[in-house]
Amino acid sequence: MRLKSALAAAAIVALTAACGGGGAEQEPSSGEPVKLDFLSLAWQKESVEANKQLVEEWNKANPGVQVTYVQGSWDTVNDQLVTSFEGGDAPDVIHDDSPALSGFAAKGYLLDLKDKVPAELRSDIPQPAWDTVTFGDGKGGEGVFGVPFLQESHVIIANKKLLDAAKVRIPTSGEPWTWDEFADISKKLTKGDTYGVAWPMKSPVNKTLNLALNFGGTFFQTTGGKTTVKVGAEEKEVLQRIHDQLYKDKSADTAALGMGTADPLPGFFADKYAMLPVGVFLRQQVAEQAPDGFEWVTLPPLKGVSAEQGAVSQTLSVAADSKHPDEAVTFISFFLNGPNQAKLARGDWLLPTSVKAASDPVLTTEENGWDVATASGKNLVVAPFLKVNGFDEWKSKVATPVLQEFYANKITIDEAAKRLVDDGNKVLERYQR
Repeated sequence: MRLKSALAAAAIVALTAACGGGGAEQEPSSGEPVKLDFLSLAWQKESVEANKQLVEEWNKANPGVQVTYVQGSWDTVNDQLVTSFEGGDAPDVIHDDSPALSGFAAKGYLLDLKDKVPAELRSDIPQPAWDTVTFGDGKGGEGVFGVPFLQESHVIIANKKLLDAAKVRIPTSGEPWTWDEFADISKKLTKGDTYGVAWPMKSPVNKTLNLALNFGGTFFQTTGGKTTVKVGAEEKEVLQRIHDQLYKDKSADTAALGMGTADPLPGFFADKYAMLPVGVFLRQQVAEQAPDGFEWVTLPPLKGVSAEQGAVSQTLSVAADSKHPDEAVTFISFFLNGPNQAKLARGDWLLPTSVKAASDPVLTTEENGWDVATASGKNLVVAPFLKVNGFDEWKSKVATPVLQEFYANKITIDEAAKRLVDDGNKVLERYQR
């Protein structure tokens, strides 16, 4: 315990030095610096640069604790981590997203950070974000298995020229469009070769489930410790509204259904689509690829019963087998302080969990819709599916094909609901035995 206390005290000195860019430095206790591996999944150019810059800052201020930046990939990270956890050589600091943490936590691969995160960082991140990283510890209790730092909301990116020509009300964060207004405006913007909206639904599950919270739709319920799939009136609302735009109002282009998130951009720039309901990160590609003179705006999330959306978080965790857990936590605390989260959010075009970061001028400017994007973070709550054991299999084997068929008008909403529930419960049952 004395050794841990000494390490913690030294870590505080290091954190103060790192955050202030000077002052006291942590000296190596044995002549050799502590070495930490940091697996980062940053992939966009700005994001990779921001990550590497912060690691370099830390290393300059803390010669006694040196961090090696290790580049990973979202496509392979979880298979890579399983292998490294089982082999006992996992990175000390691990970048991942909150859905992946549940299984790793239950197997004892991640350090419980519940009592290790400094109070300043803990209080700077709202509880709904901490909820996204709180899972069963495999021993009958619950723990916090990562620090949440970046989140995504769904906003609407719109062609300003077409909105102005239609003389529609421009929504604000305080007075967003309702889904009914959005439907009416989509119809108004549909004329000639222009559709009011494109719904890219190549991967429809997360978008549908996150937006379903606008009407209180959770898709899962837990009673007596058993979780089952639920598709009632609340869950059907968003499904039916999107379906109506496609086939009743004909204000949404059915050809966009098979597209990935960024695929409608050429049509958007060519006035084929007036509006795109997409994740906030797409603003980067719009800003970089828009033709000269093309004017676009970021509009706030839609409102149903509420404007709530489901959220998952990008996270930093510590491997349970790390030889230097205290130093790893201290590095994370530096890496994810308010100013640094602002840099990371800017680099990824996502939303910081830090309250301090969200008030940073670089994230509240009107340029490229940062003010609207950052304000949308207040609507994020923990995604219900985040706590569901077996969700990944339900998503890939049941929900994805069913929702694709429904949005393609091949099955009715009642048929979709029945399959989501019946086939889904068969999947979940295997995870609850």
